[in-house]
Amino acid sequence: MPGVLRRSTLLTARRAPLLALLVGAAVAAGCGGDIEVANEGDREMAELFNERCSGCHSLEAANSYGSKPAGELEGGERTNGPNFNVRAEEPDDVLYAIRNGGFSGAIMPANIVVGEDAQRLSDFVAEYSGRDR
Repeated sequence: MPGVLRRSTLLTARRAPLLALLVGAAVAAGCGGDIEVANEGDREMAELFNERCSGCHSLEAANSYGSKPAGELEGGERTNGPNFNVRAEEPDDVLYAIRNGGFSGAIMPANIVVGEDAQRLSDFVAEYSGRDR
């Protein structure tokens, strides 16, 4: 059975560069821009916003630009959800939207973030929203 072992080893050796390339691409995809927050303690919430909210909302502090490519955005333009760079929010309003799927309930999923993270994220959005007004 030495031929089977060599064949298996050969297949594994051929896959290693492909696996390394895929892992490198995945890491690079997650590093597409900088999250810039005034307080380093806000980084976790900026990353959470980027992960859960950036498909529809813009917030520069979280390197989030709605569902459009960054090159297609114009100042004050609304994407799928409110642009929090130009729209200031209060923590209670953000928390309500997180828990209830926005204010209309039509597009945003309810409870996209839950528990203490929902409260912390609402405080984060309130802190960094409306800075481009």
